[in-house]
Amino acid sequence: MTVHTGTVDAHHHVWDLSVRDQDWIVGPELAPLRRNFTVQDLEAEARAAGVHRTVLVQTVTVAEETPEFLTLADEHDLIGGVVGWTDLTRPDVADELARLRELPGGRCLRGIRHQVQGEPDPEWLLRPDVRRGLGAVAAAGLVYDLVVLPHQLPACVRAAAALPGLTFVLDHLGKPPIASGELEPWATHFRALAALPNTVCKLSGMVTETDLTRRRSPQARRREMLPYADTALDAFGPGRLMFGSDWPVCTLATTYGGVAFMADGLTLGLSGDERAQVFEGTATRVYRL
Repeated sequence: MTVHTGTVDAHHHVWDLSVRDQDWIVGPELAPLRRNFTVQDLEAEARAAGVHRTVLVQTVTVAEETPEFLTLADEHDLIGGVVGWTDLTRPDVADELARLRELPGGRCLRGIRHQVQGEPDPEWLLRPDVRRGLGAVAAAGLVYDLVVLPHQLPACVRAAAALPGLTFVLDHLGKPPIASGELEPWATHFRALAALPNTVCKLSGMVTETDLTRRRSPQARRREMLPYADTALDAFGPGRLMFGSDWPVCTLATTYGGVAFMADGLTLGLSGDERAQVFEGTATRVYRL
């Protein structure tokens, strides 16, 4: 594996179950995640993979989590930015974003995310109250991370087209159906989003969309992901793609180093400058690290 000594990990999480439950960790398949994962746990693995800066991303729709993450960013040099959560539909969302930036570590707030994948309305992003909140995110100079399922991608396209001043960051390629091997209709909607200049995408989260019921080598899982990574590289290009580990969720399938190994292999066809964009440049620019 090529170690990218300047790598930015644009997507990871931490949680402490003694502080609050992670209510999305349900069922035997997610049981290995039902323990604490701390920044200290992450640091050794990240450094070994050549990662020198990370982006810490929200896990639950709880207002208290974002200030906690900002404090962690203030205390740990590894964390260069935070993507937090706030209720986009609240009337005073602009004031709330300003308040968050005044907290300890508030200078590290770089974006906002909501668990859109859990919303029953596939057009949740297009609601007037949500659109007003997204406008406040843009006005605050922040980006908006999209965690969505494939059937929600058309609404992402319309939202991004309606708000050209806001950068939309697609997490995990929009969670394509890698386990089934199907490309359509995901690829068509994915390319439509990529056609908009105010969108970027994280090369992240793919390993846990493979078939986790089967034990396979990292090389085999990488081959399974390759058509989706190639689609992303073709649609967005290296200058709008960024590496993310999705640690510790990735540990359901492999180690932190295993994810880095797979990402390295998925980008072997790129030039050195192009790989530098995927592994550092895009995230550094988009999240102003």
